[in-house]
Amino acid sequence: MSKAVWFISYKLVEGASECEFLAVSQAVNDACSLSKRKGFISWQVLKQGGAWVDLVTWETMEDAIAAENDDGQPDPVAAKFYSFIDPESITTQLYSIEQSY
Repeated sequence: MSKAVWFISYKLVEGASECEFLAVSQAVNDACSLSKRKGFISWQVLKQGGAWVDLVTWETMEDAIAAENDDGQPDPVAAKFYSFIDPESITTQLYSIEQSY
């Protein structure tokens, strides 16, 4: 089985503090247990100009798909994280890693 990557691109809302956003990113990773989900390898937050990308790597495609399905419970830390992101700008893609060098 090949590993999988979430490629999630977005922009921050007007006036959002990048430092605060990065701190909340860390908090959501720790508090919402993204890093504790089955198959999690890493989460990288990338930036170019005003465009941001979350690159989340998983052991398998099945792990990545399972992690997308939350338990439906609202989480205040996740809500704060998403309050920094312009919802109209989000695009999510799921890729299988076919080759690494």
